[in-house]
Amino acid sequence: MNEHMFDHRKIGRELGLFDSDPLIGAGLPYWLPAGAAVRRALESYIVEVERRAGYQQVYSPVLAKRELYEISGHWAKYHDDMYPPMDMGAEQLVLRPSICPHHALMYRSRSHSYRELPLRMSELGGQYRAELSGAIGGLSRVRAMQLNDAHIFCRLDQVADEAADALRLINQAYADMGIAASRYVLALPAADAEFNSPASKYVGDAASWAQAADLLRNVLKDAGIDYEEAPGDAAFYGPKIDIQMEDSAGREFSLSTVQIDFHQPAAFGLEYVGADGNKHRPVMVHRAIVGSIERAMAQLIEVHGGAFPAWLAPVQLVVLPISDDEEQLAAQIARRAVDRGLRVEIAHADEGGLGARIRENRLAPYQAVIGAREAAGGELAVRERDGSRWGAPISEALDRIRDAAEPRAIAISRSEDA
Repeated sequence: MNEHMFDHRKIGRELGLFDSDPLIGAGLPYWLPAGAAVRRALESYIVEVERRAGYQQVYSPVLAKRELYEISGHWAKYHDDMYPPMDMGAEQLVLRPSICPHHALMYRSRSHSYRELPLRMSELGGQYRAELSGAIGGLSRVRAMQLNDAHIFCRLDQVADEAADALRLINQAYADMGIAASRYVLALPAADAEFNSPASKYVGDAASWAQAADLLRNVLKDAGIDYEEAPGDAAFYGPKIDIQMEDSAGREFSLSTVQIDFHQPAAFGLEYVGADGNKHRPVMVHRAIVGSIERAMAQLIEVHGGAFPAWLAPVQLVVLPISDDEEQLAAQIARRAVDRGLRVEIAHADEGGLGARIRENRLAPYQAVIGAREAAGGELAVRERDGSRWGAPISEALDRIRDAAEPRAIAISRSEDA
């Protein structure tokens, strides 16, 4: 076990972040208020980072006809990880194992010009994997997940830049989240792989696979990233960059990915009108900044042990009135903090001595103590989680905390916009 990390299953339950129940089922955790707050902050961050990077957010159903996955190749090549189809009259519906076929159909629903490309389509959507009971555990491996997924439809000459930009977004998110990859893997087909035969694990043709692999190799090399090649680990439709993480027990898992897919655009007949007026086939770049929200949350808990970065903390500011005399002012301050978008709690005077309440709320990034002196001067005495202390007028202090509790990437973007 990695002694510098926390077991997310133990810490997550102790801190009231998530739990499970046999009546809901194994591999199907639920989120308690504190965990839901962290999750919502992470999801909001992803949506905002993607928006600033030119992505358009969409929603699609978690069910589809079996025929959709027959066309995409999932039914033939990924069937063992899918739930059985549900008979609905003459149709069979399937819980989706992946979001990409839905996005391919959404692209196909409209005509497109080369001027629109790259078209970046993102979704925080549910998907389902039929994991065996022995394989599931905590948040790292679940049966129902919320995926931070996106698909970029682009020209062949745009693929390398789009894959490189996706990799930059992933590394930027890791820096903001305070986590680090254990290694980067280029997942390739097996050395003796056959393509597009019923017995093969892979669809498509050898030339397209080699082209996609070379594109991803160059993206990694141009980024100066050390990586390992993993023959046999590719997706059934194309090679991919997998960004690996390590958990508290030393087990490794994939969190984020960048993939190049020539197959599904062909399978679904995707097209765009080029500058020459003719129809051309786009390339599909799959990418997930943080992969499944569940797996990202597991890593955040294991790395930070509940002491999350300020922008992710379930409670960002705890207001501590020293006595009952400051309770009314504490409530007013809490309301003003909420109006600034902060997540706030009051540690009331009747809940124990000041020292005990400070220790009880030690995981909060900011604590604001209000005594008679602060009340008289209209100020807050602020304690940060790292032990530093400072004071300022109430409005100024709340503004400073709000600004500090913003992810670095978004704060930088705001300053650039200004």
